Amino acid sequence: MDTRELFARLIRCEAEGEGDSGMRAVATVVMNRVRVPYGEYHDVGMGSLRRVIEQICQFSCYKTTISGSQNIQNVWSMTPRAIDYEIADWAISGGIHTGAGSLALWYMNPFQPECPNFFPYNRNGYWYTRINLHCFYNPTNRYAQT
Repeated sequence: MDTRELFARLIRCEAEGEGDSGMRAVATVVMNRVRVPYGEYHDVGMGSLRRVIEQICQFSCYKTTISGSQNIQNVWSMTPRAIDYEIADWAISGGIHTGAGSLALWYMNPFQPECPNFFPYNRNGYWYTRINLHCFYNPTNRYAQT
């Protein structure tokens, strides 16, 4: 599968229930990781969308098993729709969800009303905003050292 299709599948899998705005915010985070000029995502991704998507332990939808159980909602089981391709193309061409911002490198669904102040749990990201069910995080100064 080509990178564009993989990205469209990831967007659908990670954020389909979040509507257009939530899917654009998730796509923004993925592309922020591609474009960040420092830290882990710069070193591992090297500006490659495919490498960012395929980085180990980053996106639950890229895994076929989670905690030893089969993950049936993954990029291989999702068929991208026109909207998924549209958002992928928008993000690849430089679109940025203004709510998520150009710095956010992480998102997560906390399955509770409040977003944790820091994420991931190594405290490299600080809470920036919430869009629908997802919490979005900007990098701390500590992230640059990863």
